[in-house]
Amino acid sequence: MNKFSAALALAIMAMSATGAAAIDRRVQINNYTSYDIISFYASNKGTRSWEEDILGRKILPAGHSVVINIDDGSGYCKYDFLAVFEDGEELVKYNNNVCELSQFNYTD
Repeated sequence: MNKFSAALALAIMAMSATGAAAIDRRVQINNYTSYDIISFYASNKGTRSWEEDILGRKILPAGHSVVINIDDGSGYCKYDFLAVFEDGEELVKYNNNVCELSQFNYTD
């Protein structure tokens, strides 16, 4: 019985790891503007407030890209994005489906 329990536990752990990988939501954010993005937020449709600044102390310079894992563990696919630019402009884009989206472009 112990061998069976151990095998079952390993199978469950393997399925959990596979499930976790399946909900990975990586999106390449492309800054094709003339301004650096100094803050970037992504909040799922189930929340009414912006989550933490994903860039932290870093910036996304004009003309550069970064790959961000948008998965917050909620299971949501639709997220709102908020980019704050160095000139103070804020740009909000609603209902981005990160389950289908591999790239997101900011342009002038």
